[in-house]
Amino acid sequence: MGSNENLPPNVIRQLAKELKSLDESPPEGIKVVVNDEDFSQICADIEGPVGTPYENGLFRMKLALSHDFPHSPPKGYFMTKIFHPNIASNGEICVNTLKKDWNPSLGLRHVLSVVRCLLIEPFPESALNEQAGKMLLENYEEYARHARLYTGIHAKPKPKFKTGAISESTTALNVGQTNNNETPGAASAIPSSVADINRVTTTSGQDQQEVANNSLAAAGSASVVTTTQKREAGLAKVQADKKKVDARKKSLRRL
Repeated sequence: MGSNENLPPNVIRQLAKELKSLDESPPEGIKVVVNDEDFSQICADIEGPVGTPYENGLFRMKLALSHDFPHSPPKGYFMTKIFHPNIASNGEICVNTLKKDWNPSLGLRHVLSVVRCLLIEPFPESALNEQAGKMLLENYEEYARHARLYTGIHAKPKPKFKTGAISESTTALNVGQTNNNETPGAASAIPSSVADINRVTTTSGQDQQEVANNSLAAAGSASVVTTTQKREAGLAKVQADKKKVDARKKSLRRL
């Protein structure tokens, strides 16, 4: 198990400087995962380049540094399963930068960029995965189909939680709860118990009965008024008829 004790102090200082630079200014499509307690295992997440069968995938890889780094190259591994000519089934990466073309002056930024470029332009001539290398040379469409299949199954990015959805869920859970910031007495307008509901219902019933009684009283008063009006009209007619009769009697007497 690796630790910083396996690396010389000057190498640790150099790695710390490089890792800080990678964190503050990451290369395109690469995010380094820093473990301050163990610089001998450097991990990074690589985004599948657009226009390749690895597009929309997120691949975790690591560089394993030996005790004599940087005099000897690190070993590279893909921890995410991938269908690629230059990556073995155990994840080992085959690229000249980590083998015959290694130079102690090469930094981590350069190494990680070369590994991502390998996803854009594979080298089937030096394949560790012979099936992928042969397929790439003979039938690119079939190779791309296999690579996309592996990407879809093994390299899907983890979903991120939406803060808006969490806020909405919290709001929904708090519906009906008393808000301490509300104006005092505002909540009393809403019945909060069975007794309150019964009280409101009883009050409403009493109000409705009172309205009904008032309506009946008003109707009775209207009926009395109507009867009185009819009676007065009848008396007026009787008096008029009596006057007519008296006038006719007077006329007959004169004759």
